Amino acid sequence: MLSFASRFLGRNLNLVVGAGFLFALLLGIFSTVSGMIHDEPVHSAEHEFHLKPRDAGLQSAGLFGTFDKQQLQRGFQVYKEVCSACHSIRLVSFRDLEQLGYDEGQVKTIATDWQIEQPSVNPETGEPATRKNLPSDRFPLVFANDVAARAANNNAVPPDLSLMTKARDDGSDYVYSLLTGYGPQPAELLKKFPDAKTPAGLHFNRYFATLNLAMAPPLTGTDQVQYQDGTRATVDQMAKDVSAFLTWTAEPNLETRHAAGAAVVIFLLIFTALAFGAYRNIWRDMKH
Repeated sequence: MLSFASRFLGRNLNLVVGAGFLFALLLGIFSTVSGMIHDEPVHSAEHEFHLKPRDAGLQSAGLFGTFDKQQLQRGFQVYKEVCSACHSIRLVSFRDLEQLGYDEGQVKTIATDWQIEQPSVNPETGEPATRKNLPSDRFPLVFANDVAARAANNNAVPPDLSLMTKARDDGSDYVYSLLTGYGPQPAELLKKFPDAKTPAGLHFNRYFATLNLAMAPPLTGTDQVQYQDGTRATVDQMAKDVSAFLTWTAEPNLETRHAAGAAVVIFLLIFTALAFGAYRNIWRDMKH
């Protein structure tokens, strides 16, 4: 009897192991579903008071969205005068700004006058040095490393903004909502969750996942930036403009991609119509 059992297990070991894994998987699924059904829902300040991003209404949104170059230039101005003090856009080159409508001379001036220069090495002494930016250079990092960033920002590291709208759900809308979402904590929140008071050094924002973030409100009031095209720089306008700019930094080929997609759709429609016509022509004399 023992010999028969040994031979059976030897021949069907894979089947036994597979059955064991399947049983464990089904048990895990059952436990998870049972917990979801019977466990009490989690009640927390973040769960109840966190808001989904609002629609920024950008021209680049949608299947056939395009960039408004004037808005992109305004957004770059907001980044330059407000955001660049803390946040880098390390994946963007100065010469890429030509896509925003700046000419070669303007790009060269922007690069040369940028407040942070490129790290370099003195060829004579070998000591660290800096040099003026060139149009071919990428935008220099604001902080040399995370240690310097934390020291200057209450132990928080400001994220690089190059791909921010791709790295967050509802990208452009998220940036817009976050920049306009600062405010005092609702009395209802503090009443329901007394321990959820915003800690010192943090700032309440209902569009941030934890409701509190280290970044102080960067856009503080009307005319904080003097737009060169005469547009009034309200907080809402600046938030939309810099969101549009960061949409471009994350996906500068958006217009090309949308145009290619539209061309493919038109081609498929024409091809489908021709194929259907050919089908009708070939089979029109065939009797069923």
